[in-house]
Amino acid sequence: QNEKELQDVVKQQEEKMLQLIDKSGEVVRLKAEVSQLKRSLHHAETEAKVLWEEMKGKEHQVDTAYVQERVILRREVDKLRLLLVEKEDENLRLTDKY
Repeated sequence: QNEKELQDVVKQQEEKMLQLIDKSGEVVRLKAEVSQLKRSLHHAETEAKVLWEEMKGKEHQVDTAYVQERVILRREVDKLRLLLVEKEDENLRLTDKY
């Protein structure tokens, strides 16, 4: 009976260790995602600053259609990047699962 109890305790400890490993992997992925988001934010801030400086000097010569097209294209690129990150995360989860 003692041996069976010991086996149960060992099994519980193994399950707890697997849970901790899963959580640590998730923390690593979340840190990577935060890092990517920070880079994206910095990139967006830089673009906004450059665009603002460009627009400031050309108040009356602004081609609004061109600017609108650029904004739409940038949004599409951001959507595609987000989809890529989501798919990469999904692939990581599936890889970790199997």
